[in-house]
Amino acid sequence: MSDSGIIQIMCPKLTCRRILAVPARARGKLVRCRGCGSTIRVPATRGDSAPAAAPTDAGAGQGHGAPGQTGPNAA
Repeated sequence: MSDSGIIQIMCPKLTCRRILAVPARARGKLVRCRGCGSTIRVPATRGDSAPAAAPTDAGAGQGHGAPGQTGPNAA
């Protein structure tokens, strides 16, 4: 039902990060950020937005100083 409405996406450019409201019919298409002018692909389905969580997994690897991860890394 929200597919017929508005999708909110964030501009991936670090210096912009503007929230864009695009129509659901724009799924899978390219849109331009009005804040910085960069081109952004709107996720084709709701599941396509899940990979955005992947960088947080990579960021967890940088926290190898945590007590739980120090032992396995040292071995």
